[in-house]
Amino acid sequence: MAHTPAPLIDPFARPISYLRVSVTDRCDFRCVYCMSENMTFLPKADLLTLEELDRLCSAFVNLGVEKLRITGGEPLVRKGIMTFFRAMSRHLESGALRELTVTTNGSQLRKYAAELADCGVKRINVSLDTLDAQKFADITRWGRLGQVLDGIEAAKAAGLRVKINTVALKGFNEDELFPLLDWCAREGHDLTFIEVMPMGDLGNEDRLDQYWSLKDLRARIADRFALTDLDDRTGGPARYVRIDETGQKVGFITPLTHNFCESCNRVRLTCTGELYMCLGQEDMADLRAPLRVSPDDAVIEQAIRNAISRKPKGHDFDYSRQSVTGQMTRHMSHTGG
Repeated sequence: MAHTPAPLIDPFARPISYLRVSVTDRCDFRCVYCMSENMTFLPKADLLTLEELDRLCSAFVNLGVEKLRITGGEPLVRKGIMTFFRAMSRHLESGALRELTVTTNGSQLRKYAAELADCGVKRINVSLDTLDAQKFADITRWGRLGQVLDGIEAAKAAGLRVKINTVALKGFNEDELFPLLDWCAREGHDLTFIEVMPMGDLGNEDRLDQYWSLKDLRARIADRFALTDLDDRTGGPARYVRIDETGQKVGFITPLTHNFCESCNRVRLTCTGELYMCLGQEDMADLRAPLRVSPDDAVIEQAIRNAISRKPKGHDFDYSRQSVTGQMTRHMSHTGG
């Protein structure tokens, strides 16, 4: 009889069942809240190979991780990335992994949607903050809205369920709240709003000026529609409501106005093998070194357990009236979206 390893439990008795994996720090967009326009990317030698990513992710699955979300940067710009998705699909087939999914900017979906579906991906998250072509070009710096909308159509045609992730940005997409809701209702997409987080060098993009509380956003929706709170959980931090008049599901990810740490079941692996036990803390564990020093997976599994034993109770993000506290110096693209 095969030995079943003990599951990953953090110091606060939370089972770790969800791993977000950044497969690259590169992206074909330069979204203002995620990257600088002139990013210096990591040398390719620093990145985990696709085989190393497979070995690490498989170790997590062996330790009880049931949900794997592939992120970046933009994960679909990584050369040969479908090799990795095909490798991970074996864990879906065995039943060890319940869900393999991806967060993408949508630019490469026309190319890869059908293959993702063939690998067992059933739903994807697409980051989309505006339906205005000029505003889209402004916020992504390099992106083209038409290409993303075409990619979303390709995903739907491939049978993928699409959830739209929209970062709520004061003075940018406040006026698009209801157009976005209406578009998602027509297209059959769920929609989740995310509060902007204080990550990376603020530069000219002041997070304090951009911050739009989702408490306010939700209140605006409630002025027009009847909302019913849902108990739905998809493994992540979103809290959901149903709009009674349309039946559509809307999520809210509120790291600032509502701290969701008490139920956190997630850790994040970067493309260089750094494991961040909390998005809002700087502490991390280097898994690349033990991965490369030994072919024995027991060494990797012990390194993972040691890291999980340091997972903190919560993060420190906070917006006061005058300043941002708890700010992370690393870019969101470094940790993975």
